[in-house]
Amino acid sequence: MEKHRPFGVTLLAILAGIAAVIAAFHTLQYLGLFPFFVGEINIPVRSFNLFAALMWGIMVWIYIWLVQMLWNVDKEGWLFLVVITIFNLILNFVELLFGMQWGDVAAATVVNAIILIYCMLPGVRKDFGE
Repeated sequence: MEKHRPFGVTLLAILAGIAAVIAAFHTLQYLGLFPFFVGEINIPVRSFNLFAALMWGIMVWIYIWLVQMLWNVDKEGWLFLVVITIFNLILNFVELLFGMQWGDVAAATVVNAIILIYCMLPGVRKDFGE
């Protein structure tokens, strides 16, 4: 028997997929394959940080797993998406405090904020049985 997938759940799965692509881009930045843009004059800076690349790589895997869970309308997927989104927003804020430029974390912050706001809407919570 096939589960009914409401539009809100499909949209969350798509947004989680976009977050996975952003996390993959950050992974490649920390591997030194794509530059960071530092300052107002956009000087490309390449950096290699294996630990950060591994952490962002794990985030890619988590987001792909979350897309699968959301696609199957699992209640646990919704809850885990909320937790991961809050965690990412906190990390983006910490990155800003320690010298990262807004342009480097803007896409991840905006997508995570949209996901968190959308997750908290009553209709979406009802779709997952909350």
